[in-house]
Amino acid sequence: MTQIAAGQSLVRHELTHPDGRTFYVYGALRGTLANQPADRELTALHLRFDAVTQTWVAISPARNSRPVGPDADTTCPLCPGGPELPFDYDSAVFDNRFPALSNDASASSDYGTATSAGRCQVVVYTSEHNGSLSSLGPELIARVVAIWRDRTTALWAQGHQYVMAFENHGVEVGATLPHPHGQVYAFGHVPPTVRIKTDALTARRHDLGTCLNCDLVLDDDTSERIICHNDTFTVAVPFAARWPYEVSVRARRHGLGRLSDMTNGEAIDLARAVSEVVTRYDGLFGFELPYMMCVQEAPSNEPDWHLHIEFLPPHRNANTLKVRASVETVLGVFINDTLPERSAQRLASVGVPTTSWHEVAVPAVITAQTAGSTAIQEKG
Repeated sequence: MTQIAAGQSLVRHELTHPDGRTFYVYGALRGTLANQPADRELTALHLRFDAVTQTWVAISPARNSRPVGPDADTTCPLCPGGPELPFDYDSAVFDNRFPALSNDASASSDYGTATSAGRCQVVVYTSEHNGSLSSLGPELIARVVAIWRDRTTALWAQGHQYVMAFENHGVEVGATLPHPHGQVYAFGHVPPTVRIKTDALTARRHDLGTCLNCDLVLDDDTSERIICHNDTFTVAVPFAARWPYEVSVRARRHGLGRLSDMTNGEAIDLARAVSEVVTRYDGLFGFELPYMMCVQEAPSNEPDWHLHIEFLPPHRNANTLKVRASVETVLGVFINDTLPERSAQRLASVGVPTTSWHEVAVPAVITAQTAGSTAIQEKG
């Protein structure tokens, strides 16, 4: 596994798959996609408008064909030599073969429907099949943050209305593959929850003349819900947490709204905060805790939005999962059967092994001079 030293650049190679998808290989390029099959199915991919809730629903039947496993009879599609990545690599990103959104989707003109404009990309943290953000080490977590920043910046620049990097970790939250990976979705519309948040920012600025996120940082810092913090981010259980062990990692600096706004020091602070949250989760009940992790960047023209990451683990305790039941699913009224202050205390009390971040840095991504090349290079 390639280690990235402080200040080192991370090279990105851009490859075109025979089926038209784009692949980004980070680090050394050691193979080609030229012999991969060109088949790809986007049948019936479209959006439908729910007139009652005034929201869009993505329809994507092809997602039922996604690989699940792997088991004894299948090969992990994310491992080197698998169906997606036929060669060894350090980290990689590629357009999802089974997307919920795609700029290649057929145009839709039926009443109440729209084209599923957007992109869905898979972010493969490492070629190693086993591991997680709590075990992969500082250098690799720093690399993941660099890739998030590289991909989301590019997708925002393409004109998408909202971009979110995320990870579904564990089968309990819908992960179909155990290989360490996440995703990035780029939407052609602003999702409803994002609109609710921006409306709240506007209301706070109008009513009190303050930034809601600055107020939240101050409130978290002085509360019993604080878990830890560094110079850039406050880590706390939200005051009105919906999930029993929900955690928010929120930027302290006003003006830090997107990953692309981070300084080098702020980027490494984010990597450290993410690593510490996941490590505390794994120590909470003595096993690798499933979670949903969502990187919430600022929509366009939202100066009061602070970059924040939401962690949403489904476990109520070691043996019981929280399920979004009728009231929560239909009405959106969450019922949390744990006290947020108590959850924070339990997470804060988890021992975190000392990890050396000395001279670790989030690398700057640079484009390979031979972008698009399929030449095989020696393993670095």
